[in-house]
Amino acid sequence: MAKPITEKFEQMTLEVATDEAGTTWTKICGLVGVTITRSATFDTSEVPADCDDESLPLDQERALRSLQVSVSADGVWAQQSHEMMLDWYYGGQSKLIRIGNQNAAVGDTQYESGPAVMTTLTNQRTKGQKVTASIALEFDGTPTRLPRAA
Repeated sequence: MAKPITEKFEQMTLEVATDEAGTTWTKICGLVGVTITRSATFDTSEVPADCDDESLPLDQERALRSLQVSVSADGVWAQQSHEMMLDWYYGGQSKLIRIGNQNAAVGDTQYESGPAVMTTLTNQRTKGQKVTASIALEFDGTPTRLPRAA
């Protein structure tokens, strides 16, 4: 059996576009814990299992309604990201973000990219510790999947 190919900490990335075209990307300084959540919503319908024998239990069939991708991140509150984070939150606008799998095989998805809104921005202080931050981002629509080039 072959050994699994795994991904290192620094190979899963969260980046924000510094320009509207999405040609220049930067990491959010200080946020080192990143969680990506992909959720699907399905509609369920009960349909007859057998049209000739209505005494049988109904079958449940599901159809995909929507996809949602969100990102949460936490770490220390860094001065380098201070104003950008506050502007993003208070402005209520979306920014282009991308989440990366830098260890993706050629042809596999390397980036999930698209506009995202910041739904939560939390700061916390604890005596003797650095000020921390937590954010929650939600893609505005389904992100575009970009394959790793050769």
